[in-house]
Amino acid sequence: MQEVLERICQLQVHYSANNTPAMQERGRLVRGDLKAEIEKLGPRLASALGQFGHDLYVDASDGIGRKTELPWVRFCSRYMSPNPTEGFYGVLHFSTDGSAVHVTVGCGSSRFHNGSSVPLPDHELDAQTAWARQVVVEEVGTLAPFNDPADFGARRPLPISFQRATAISHRVAYADIRSTDFGRLFEEAARRLRPIYAAQVTGRNLTDADQRELEIEAALNPLNRPSGRQGYGLSAPARRAVERRAMEVTAQFLRDNGYTVRDTSATRPFDFEATLNGALSKVEVKGTTSDRADGILMTANEVALHRNEKGSTALAIVSSIRLVEQGGAYSCSGGTVEWLPGWDIDEWSHEPTAFRVTRTQ
Repeated sequence: MQEVLERICQLQVHYSANNTPAMQERGRLVRGDLKAEIEKLGPRLASALGQFGHDLYVDASDGIGRKTELPWVRFCSRYMSPNPTEGFYGVLHFSTDGSAVHVTVGCGSSRFHNGSSVPLPDHELDAQTAWARQVVVEEVGTLAPFNDPADFGARRPLPISFQRATAISHRVAYADIRSTDFGRLFEEAARRLRPIYAAQVTGRNLTDADQRELEIEAALNPLNRPSGRQGYGLSAPARRAVERRAMEVTAQFLRDNGYTVRDTSATRPFDFEATLNGALSKVEVKGTTSDRADGILMTANEVALHRNEKGSTALAIVSSIRLVEQGGAYSCSGGTVEWLPGWDIDEWSHEPTAFRVTRTQ
């Protein structure tokens, strides 16, 4: 593998968007020899991916049509990342000046639109990569040795988005290629990809609103499963377990802060009446496995309540609830409360996500 990596680095300095002889050779090496070398590591990578290694997939590209500055080879669970624009995966990149190779874990950086690949907005890529780094640190305790800057020297928009879509990266200088155990590096990258996949399965990379929309989509179109990059909605039993945990955490939070609490969730369009110093608040509780608390889904009745009684309602968002399934039963732990007393719903943006359509005759 080392000889192939060195030769690709040498060819990088002859980059052209056209299919020159140097680019033809680079393409053969990336899509042929190097891909084959990484496929030989399949059993090790599958083992490192654990439950996500059963459908290990290796893919490679040096550009579709015109040649790209940043050729790559990636490995992933095909279920979790059905194509390069979706999901997270381990990926090998090359510096544009041939000075280094980069063993990384990143995510899809573009979507296919109107016949071509369009880079995702910077803020979306930044949120996804920051979230993935958080998951890796939780699991491993550190980003090292994948804590090098994701700077591959890209100059063109799509390759620049590849850099931005890199969550963790380990740089191997050209002079160190011969002495580097790339099999071990790929294996370590797979061990960091596994907890990212596990967190995606419970929707930790999605807002509550995203999760709920996926649940609606799954109910309306049960044969169309959302892709790995989008994440997952929760099953009805899992959702009930999350909601129970959110109610428990919120009730304890309110009591710890001096409120008298009455559960109204069974009979009213809000979850608690919370009283402090004679002032009563109608509290809406939203619970989510997501690590992001910046989007929720509300019913028409809930929206009407918060608008009509603005100033006397409150919102409690319980995020980062950890969901565990065992033998078909769900249990939850954790949860971080964001408490918004006197919540002004009109300070948040709203958009319809579904319509009820009823036959009139």
